[in-house]
Amino acid sequence: MDRKSLLLLLCVLVLFVLGLSMVFNTTSAEVLDRALAKSTHHAVLKQILYAILALILAAGVWFVGFDQILRLSGFFLTCVTVLLVLVFIPGIGMCLNGAHRWLGIGGYSFQPSELAKYLIPLHYIFAITSRKEPLLLKDFLKLLAKLSIPMGLILIEPDNGTVAIILSSLLVLFLLTKIRWLYWGLPLLVILVVGVAAASQMPHVSNRIQIYLHPEMDLQGKGHQPHQAKIAAGSGGAFGRGLGESLQKLNYLPEARSDYIAAIFAEEFGFIGICGLVVLYTLIGYLGFSIAAETDNLPAFYTVAIFTFLICFQAFLNLGVVSGLLPSKGTNLPFFSHGSSSLLANFIVICMILNIANKKNNYVIT
Repeated sequence: MDRKSLLLLLCVLVLFVLGLSMVFNTTSAEVLDRALAKSTHHAVLKQILYAILALILAAGVWFVGFDQILRLSGFFLTCVTVLLVLVFIPGIGMCLNGAHRWLGIGGYSFQPSELAKYLIPLHYIFAITSRKEPLLLKDFLKLLAKLSIPMGLILIEPDNGTVAIILSSLLVLFLLTKIRWLYWGLPLLVILVVGVAAASQMPHVSNRIQIYLHPEMDLQGKGHQPHQAKIAAGSGGAFGRGLGESLQKLNYLPEARSDYIAAIFAEEFGFIGICGLVVLYTLIGYLGFSIAAETDNLPAFYTVAIFTFLICFQAFLNLGVVSGLLPSKGTNLPFFSHGSSSLLANFIVICMILNIANKKNNYVIT
């Protein structure tokens, strides 16, 4: 590996180790505070187990290689689409808080949409770069129709946040692959105008906007977590309360180990700690885009660029929600939050980036 690859891997491992300490920190406090019949180590041990599984899968991806994974992207996407159908079948799928997003396997769960988040743009890259003839509108629409099947299944789970992330990645790819503006830009503009006009007439939309701007208006409902997250982040000050000294994790901020884990980190390590976290994700973005820029192979360039974008975009969304900059959405903090499916997907993606970086000098322009 070259220096950039090693530094990228180091940033990921530092984030994972910091995340492990925070997962143990938050979950052990929850177990003790609620006197739950669980070990204080159950969540961190589960996270380590999934990390080991992720490393095994990542090693398999490294052995197979990026080129073969890209060629098989359609097959993998079909498999994930089948899994997205299975989440709706009783006895196989799990329904939590009214959402059908998980498959139950023994005492463990898996969220197929986390893999779809990366496979959809990957298959788009394969479909575009493997074409020998110019892309016509009908071909573009056929490809979008194919990709819309797994996206539609994710939408009805429902998981609007993941669909929004996938759509954002596809828009970036439309620009990178130089798809004609008339094919997607004009329809998107019309949809946005109509959508905003329709949403402005819906009372619940304006209510959600008010709660986003003033979470204290609904402290017993949707405003509770954003409000408590602000308290946690604000009470950390410049240097934080110290490791293990968070008060908000004591049943004030529900499910702190996942979407709002950065709020507990800010409370214990302060503004300086959060700045360090932002620097790590910024480094991952810089290194990822640098690897993409140095790659002469076009599919590899698109893949590294969009995977790096997705990791950094998810980090931005999560930290934006915790800080109150963005409305609340269930987006994990990559490599940091407690979440088995996202951990598996993100480690595999990093392995693909490193595999491309390792071979970048051997590629030829396609």
